[in-house]
Amino acid sequence: MNGSKSSGGGTGFDVQKSGDARVALIGFPSVGKSTLLSKTTHTASEAAAYEFTTLTAIPGVIEHKGARIQLLDLPGIVEGASQGRGRGRQVVSTAKTADLIVVMLDATKSEEQKRLLEIELDAVGIRLNKAKPDVVFKRKTTGGITLNTTVKLTKTDEKTIRTILAGCKNHDYEFLDSANPGLDKIHNCDVMVREDITTDEFIDVLIGSSNRVSCFEGMLTYVYNKVDAISLEQVDKLARQQNTVVISCEMDLNLDYLIERMWDELRLVKVYTKKRGAHPDLSDPICLRKGATIEDVCNGVHRSLAPNFRYALVWVCLLCL
Repeated sequence: MNGSKSSGGGTGFDVQKSGDARVALIGFPSVGKSTLLSKTTHTASEAAAYEFTTLTAIPGVIEHKGARIQLLDLPGIVEGASQGRGRGRQVVSTAKTADLIVVMLDATKSEEQKRLLEIELDAVGIRLNKAKPDVVFKRKTTGGITLNTTVKLTKTDEKTIRTILAGCKNHDYEFLDSANPGLDKIHNCDVMVREDITTDEFIDVLIGSSNRVSCFEGMLTYVYNKVDAISLEQVDKLARQQNTVVISCEMDLNLDYLIERMWDELRLVKVYTKKRGAHPDLSDPICLRKGATIEDVCNGVHRSLAPNFRYALVWVCLLCL
């Protein structure tokens, strides 16, 4: 585990995205987010025994396996954050720019915190540990709305879907016009629904199709801190839960494993470039998300490269599959 002394780009809530991926730490006050940032990135983020120590988004950078992962320490949120209490809207808005959201919990009072945080995040469209709905949405210029389903819809219906697409002002979903500009009044598109989705899940699909941040985050979600304050039996019970890592920032316990899990859930791959007739440069990889294209690699080198790019030879490391 190597922590960069770089702050990772700016202060306030409009933190410039830097590095190869962004991870956001979100949780209630005094759960150890600032301490975790300081321990893993060597970035100064004030930590204290009282609540609301962090008042802005504090970035740091984790250097791991040749990648630079930006870690954001967000201010502690409170119940009612989705309605704007305690800078809640700014916090969750910044969290939605992340590639992975890590929910930090106090192991001594984790269950109540977990329940409240899930409610607050779900209210703003952040779906933790949920797969993206099996819905294909494609805009077109003419032809109207074509809606097909391969399953029976029991949680929504065709009329509701068409109303959402039309952005009807008289409907309950009028927020599509103001909160999600570009989503209102979609008159021409193809929609294929391949699972029994809810109305909210369909709205999430629309938001994702508008080049917005996906509402469905990585699967590493819950990090229980302060496990040194509970019994071994309780630690074992927490550690066996899905999508969970137990740590103690006070004792530096399991921090390396947490970073390794972040790496796995971000699904980063390293791409090495080579000149013709030469060995690949293994000292400076280009780190991209799994599923990246040759164009993404070109942009990782320089944005001017892609327009004139003709072809590429790609070697795949079988040990990485």
